[in-house]
Formats: sequence, C-alpha cells, structure tokens
Amino acid sequence: MTGCSRPGEPGLMVAVAASLQDAMGQLGPVFERSHPGVMVSFNFGGSGMLAQQIERGAPADLFLSAASKPMDELAARGLLWNDTRRDLLRNQIVLIAPASNTHLNSFAGLAASSVKLIALGEPGSVPAGDYGRQVLESLGLWNALQGKLALGKDVRQVLTYVETGNADAGIVYATDVRQSQTVRIAAVAPESSHAPVTYPVAVLRDSRNPSAARAFVAFLEGPDAGAAFRRLGFTTPIP
Repeated sequence: MTGCSRPGEPGLMVAVAASLQDAMGQLGPVFERSHPGVMVSFNFGGSGMLAQQIERGAPADLFLSAASKPMDELAARGLLWNDTRRDLLRNQIVLIAPASNTHLNSFAGLAASSVKLIALGEPGSVPAGDYGRQVLESLGLWNALQGKLALGKDVRQVLTYVETGNADAGIVYATDVRQSQTVRIAAVAPESSHAPVTYPVAVLRDSRNPSAARAFVAFLEGPDAGAAFRRLGFTTPIP
C-alpha cells in the first residue's frame, strides 16, 4: 500500500477477511489520500485465523470479519472498543464450477460420481467454509460428501482450486465469482439454509492509532466506500 506515516505516528493495520481483498485494494488508497500521513496496511486471511492472531497479540488496529462469531469471541475477551462495532456488509453463498462445466447446476449435483473433489474453506476458521457446512447440512448432503472435500485456508484459496481445475466445484461468496473469468455460479444457496452472511467491523482495544482506526470505520460506512462495495456485489447497509 502506498503512503507513509508522519514521524512518530503509527500507521494503520487492518485485519481483514480474505473475501474483501479486492475492496480494500480499492479503498485503502482513497482513505490515505484523505488522511495524509497515515499508511494503511492489510492482513488478509480467514476470519477465524485472524481472530486467533489478534488474541495472541498480533498487531492490528481494526478487525473486519466475514462472520459474527470471530468478532463475538474477541468481544467476549474484552479486545474490542464495543462502541465502534458495526454490521457493515452482507453477502451470498454460492456453489461454483469451472466455466467449462455446464452440467453442475445444483448443490444436489455434488453427489454425482462426476464430481470428485469439492473445495471448501476450513469450517473451523473460514466463515465461508462454515456457511458452506451449514448449507450442506441443511440440504442433507454434509455426511455423504465428506470424502470429496478439499479444505482451504481461506475463501480465495477455494476459488483458486476451482479456477485451476484442482477441484470440480467449490463454495464461496457471490462477490468472489465476480473477479474470476474461469468459474461460474452453479447455484445460489437458499438464505434459509445458513446464518446471514454478515461482515462486522470494530476497532481493537490494543490499537496503536485509535483515532485513525475510528476514522477508517467511519470511512467504510461512508458513500465512497458504500459505492465501491456495491460495485463489487456486496449489500450495504444491512437491511
């Protein structure tokens, strides 16, 4: 990320769910231009993994999660400024397949013998994987598909597995598919089959630059960020 901090003033480190990598790539420089002297850096990964890093003392000023649970766990440990917590975005869970595969058009189709490997985020640390598990359980498919699952460290790795042909299908967010030319959406998960895909944000109590962190939260709620999120397929604000 471009930019530099004023002498003696720390930059801003934001721990962010991997599914927001494209959005942050656009928004970081915009924030820096309106806040001269503050350099924004990002640590992308699975939300559960990021929360564990924060608990162990990894430097971060702000956490933007792809699910409520990792944020709830940090709140329970007193690691958040609770007055800064917001539900910022929503997303959809979708089944993807290589663009060349026109036969897979439903979650039920994952049980077919032609589907050998299904990419899914690790449910214990990747929210998209946990949502995917909920969907498959709701549809009565989870147990039957255990032998086909290839678990990824974050949702972007899951997408890559399908893009490169190393998996026949995958479960990701709808916004991830918009960035790919080689996969297609085979099915959209029924909203009733999983918990709402909510992205909460909050400033961390150990922030070295809490004023800039609070300003970044306000920026993410503002019109410029909102327009960028919507262009990328996110829903904002929360209904």
